[in-house]
Amino acid sequence: MKPANITRATARERSQVITAESYEVTVDLSGLGMDGEPLADAETFLSTSSIVFHSTGGASHVDVIADQVVEAWLDDEHAVDVSGYADGKLPFTTEPGDHRLTVVALCRYSHTGEGLHRFVDPADGRTYLYTQFETADARRMYANVEQPDQKATFQLTVVAPAHWTVVSNQLAVEPEEGANGCGIWEFEPTLRMSSYITALVAGEYHRVEHTIASKAGDIPASVMCRQSMVEHLDDERIMRTTQRGFEVFEEAFGHPYPFGSYDQVFVPEFNAGAMENAGCVTFRDEYLFRSRVSADRYEARDNTILHELAHMWFGDLVTMTWWDDLWLNESFAEWASHFAMHRINAADGGSDPWVGFCNARKTWAYRQDQLPTTHPIAADMVDLEAVEQNFDGITYAKGASTLKQLVAQVGEENFLQGVRAYFAEHAFGNTELADLLGALEQASGRDLSNFAGEWLETTGVNTLRADFDLDEQGRFTRFDVVQSAAPEHPTLRSHRLAIGIFTLQGEGEQRVLSRTDEIEVDISGERTAVPALVGSHRGDLVLLNDRDLTYAKVRLDEASLATLVDHIHQLDDPLARAVCWSAAWDMCRDAEMRSDDYLALVLRGIATETDPNALSALRMQAQTAAVAYTPAERRSETRARLVAGLAGLLKQAEPGTDHQLAFASQLITAVDSEAGAALLKAWLVGEEVPEGLEVDADLRWRIVCTLARMGQIDAAGIDAEAQRDQTIAGAQWAAGARSALRDEQTKAEAWRLATEDESVPNGTHGAICSWFWSYNQAEMLRGYEERYLDVVRRISAAEGLWATRGHSASQNVLVLLFPTPLADEAFLGKVDELLAEPGLSDQVRRVLLEQQDNARRTLRCQAASR
Repeated sequence: MKPANITRATARERSQVITAESYEVTVDLSGLGMDGEPLADAETFLSTSSIVFHSTGGASHVDVIADQVVEAWLDDEHAVDVSGYADGKLPFTTEPGDHRLTVVALCRYSHTGEGLHRFVDPADGRTYLYTQFETADARRMYANVEQPDQKATFQLTVVAPAHWTVVSNQLAVEPEEGANGCGIWEFEPTLRMSSYITALVAGEYHRVEHTIASKAGDIPASVMCRQSMVEHLDDERIMRTTQRGFEVFEEAFGHPYPFGSYDQVFVPEFNAGAMENAGCVTFRDEYLFRSRVSADRYEARDNTILHELAHMWFGDLVTMTWWDDLWLNESFAEWASHFAMHRINAADGGSDPWVGFCNARKTWAYRQDQLPTTHPIAADMVDLEAVEQNFDGITYAKGASTLKQLVAQVGEENFLQGVRAYFAEHAFGNTELADLLGALEQASGRDLSNFAGEWLETTGVNTLRADFDLDEQGRFTRFDVVQSAAPEHPTLRSHRLAIGIFTLQGEGEQRVLSRTDEIEVDISGERTAVPALVGSHRGDLVLLNDRDLTYAKVRLDEASLATLVDHIHQLDDPLARAVCWSAAWDMCRDAEMRSDDYLALVLRGIATETDPNALSALRMQAQTAAVAYTPAERRSETRARLVAGLAGLLKQAEPGTDHQLAFASQLITAVDSEAGAALLKAWLVGEEVPEGLEVDADLRWRIVCTLARMGQIDAAGIDAEAQRDQTIAGAQWAAGARSALRDEQTKAEAWRLATEDESVPNGTHGAICSWFWSYNQAEMLRGYEERYLDVVRRISAAEGLWATRGHSASQNVLVLLFPTPLADEAFLGKVDELLAEPGLSDQVRRVLLEQQDNARRTLRCQAASR
């Protein structure tokens, strides 16, 4: 257990003694100490936190992670002994009643994306700061009672260089003049909120002001970014999505936007996608696209904007009591973002976001749910370490899929009516799952007592198959839905699902595979008869879970699979195609479909695929099938088929389209021959580039990384590219390219940077780890699998830099540096031995189990494809 861990039991005990009411926090970013002299360490800052709380009397503590607790006072007159500060906790004792505790601490800027992160832009030398506090890193900036049920008001004062822009949870203010060229920003107190959604953003940011029309009146808003990213800031488009989200959520939730302003800040070196700080949302600034991207990237950004906006109600207005309901916090926002996009696109035009949800998010959930580390949606979050491990596909995607199933069961309007009642009753308070389920039961009149037991407290994904008999005319004389579960996760669930019948119509290439019949049914247990289909014609494709209502894997009968293989490009319903693509990928991953058969299916259907998320997912899954899931002796042949297929698709693609960009990007990744390398080199100098394709900054870097992997460029060539792109993105790409080089010396340096150098920023660190391994470098890299096991032991024991390096960096090493190309049964046996060692940390154990399972799945797929 890490020293600064917080357990659920400790949080409950503390809540029996103290209740926080308000904070006054001053953060001094001037670089000066209490004596007015420069701080000895420029990487530190002073923080003063004054907490008003009620106590029942006795011993308690506040949380603060600092280099030093300088001093502390109780009720402004009694000094608190700061020598007791340890493990991120400052203990104190009080008599019953109301009290004020003031803590002055010397805190440290973060370079790992946790707490108050500080970044100097290599493009222009400007400084940028932002906070990231979830789950419990507000204590890295100010002393507090760090648990979500301790809601309070927060009044923030910031001392910083006068020319900076400073924003927080409250309406932006003009600074007062301070000493030494500094300004003083004094924000109004917030409404009651949890510490993890408080925020500070400060630095030389570019800020564009806007106004949002809300049912609460006009809301001041802004969009912010680094100065070097201004040319890529499409703030009008961002605000258009935001405004439409306000309209949908305020109507659906029956509660006006609860906070007084809304700033959206795009920040560098961000570990997550975004963070729902109340009224001050931070996003990773990769969402500002400096190169041309396809529609799925814009859709992903819109989804993230709406996801964080949904949190203003579900998470910020009403907050979980403890992290046990983290899943509900994230799953609701995930469901709500797709719900909002669906309503927006239905009114304004656009693709169905639930198609993208099926093609991308549910695929993530199914993958996560089949790992040996799967867990119930409502996981037992005993402490913060457990929370860190469970920010995963179960928490987000399976949870959202389950909510989608719940909406199907109770009806959308009943669901929204229950949600409105929930917000009305619990505004600015804390809740547990039972509070939401109770509101939904009252709204719908349905008993949901079994829902939690079946869906939230169990693990694993069910598989559904159609079992039927036909008469001579091809009509059903019997139709059953057969449900199964993996032996280690034996729960059979109740499902609300649709069964679609699709029939080929028309002639030749003009034929379409269209839905000709559909029914919606409830199924449960191992076998459910569906008498309503008896007498209906089977058509050409029988599709369980049509419209993707439930969360389950689907298997096609033999004739339906044959139809799909031959006519996937003629299936006219995007959501039905998504369910079919999912079924085919499941079969490939389960070693029930050969990798080259799956590749052929993708190459046949991807050219006519209209969903941008499918276009993105399919090309990457085809790459996995052709390389990882193909045995070594056939890999070159299958990879050549992939490259040839992509080249043909690229040639046929309309110039300037997303399809052209997708096929070009994947071709760059797939190339593995001298002829392919020559083509990519030509593209770098502007020769033989397909009409309508721009080889912009990011596409250039993709080419450079592929050439590095193949040994077709050297370090000097990479350095020259880095000179062309002197940005943080360019630096990250260059680090990845150097890591990819087919050169023993540069590989050794990449390994050192990844595993021994704590100064490497998280973004650069992730790029180094991502590009290190390659199947075509496996022989050169032999020996690194043993070095991986050594560093895993050091991470587990928190030795050296791993005692302080953050969760994100250790995950990069554990996951991305796992030697998958060399992971044969002999190596996996060594992993088994490591897993048997006593004292292995939970984080390391979990990742090893997952990576080992992925590797064994890969070996099974390779064996099935021989």
